Amino acid sequence: MFPPIEPFATGRLRTRDGHEIHWETSGNPRGKPALYLHGGPGAGLMTGHRRRFDPERWLVVALDQRGCGRSTPLVIDALDTLATNTTDALIADIEALREHLGIDAWLVYGVSWGTTLALAYAQAHPARVTELVLMCVVQTSASEVAWITEDLRRVFPREWSRFEAASKRRSGQRVIDAYHALITSADATEREEAARAWCAWEDTHVSLDPRHRPEPRFETDAVFRQTFATLTIHYWKHAAFLEDGALLSRIDRIAHIPAALIHGRLDISSPLEWPWQLHLAWPKSTLTIVDDEGHGGDTMIDEVVRAIARFAP
Repeated sequence: MFPPIEPFATGRLRTRDGHEIHWETSGNPRGKPALYLHGGPGAGLMTGHRRRFDPERWLVVALDQRGCGRSTPLVIDALDTLATNTTDALIADIEALREHLGIDAWLVYGVSWGTTLALAYAQAHPARVTELVLMCVVQTSASEVAWITEDLRRVFPREWSRFEAASKRRSGQRVIDAYHALITSADATEREEAARAWCAWEDTHVSLDPRHRPEPRFETDAVFRQTFATLTIHYWKHAAFLEDGALLSRIDRIAHIPAALIHGRLDISSPLEWPWQLHLAWPKSTLTIVDDEGHGGDTMIDEVVRAIARFAP
């Protein structure tokens, strides 16, 4: 990776429906444009994405997706804004930022949930995407949500029993629907308990890599914990607001765009089947499988850096 750098510019983009989106630019103002899309949903920006790009060759743009990070209002402070927090809205935010910055087209780099958003954005605006780099590839489909929230009880029965009990679900109710009711409750204590249980399950299922470590912010940062849980549950309940199978069925829209897919074989929460199917349907894609890592890892990041370098000017 490259040495740490700071943004040379930051700003806030006001949307028509009352959100203010925090954005930053780093690297070379005259470099090739690239956009970073963070995971979660709701994880917000950190700083590591900047180090994936040669700062002499790239103009790196990033944003806190609506409702999280430094964008306002935070979803936990304005639960009524969930109605305006959809994949189409995020795509519109990205396009508005691109136009605001005067960028014609850019490489899009997404991680985890960010890969779902990157694919949806590219399919909506293929002329604005030069390449895609996708790490921990997920589609956030109804079947993936069911796998993570219901079917993984076969792998983690003890932990899932605690997760399921904390949902307080009614007979026949989906776990995801029960958590959505809790995380949007008027009772602050109920929301906090749901967020803690959700994040404990997240740390359980995210990887079979024995080197995986829990996300420290789940324990130490109540705002992060509740924001992450609220937005993740919201998007999972609605299967990313996408028709089932839409990302694969619309692959023809981006078939001409070069793409690097990077995935860990030990990623139990997002099995390799989906990036494999995507790769087979996408003639301009490459798929790199990291055998000894799960939902992220140092080797996967090294592969991201190599992929971005292949697309450098």
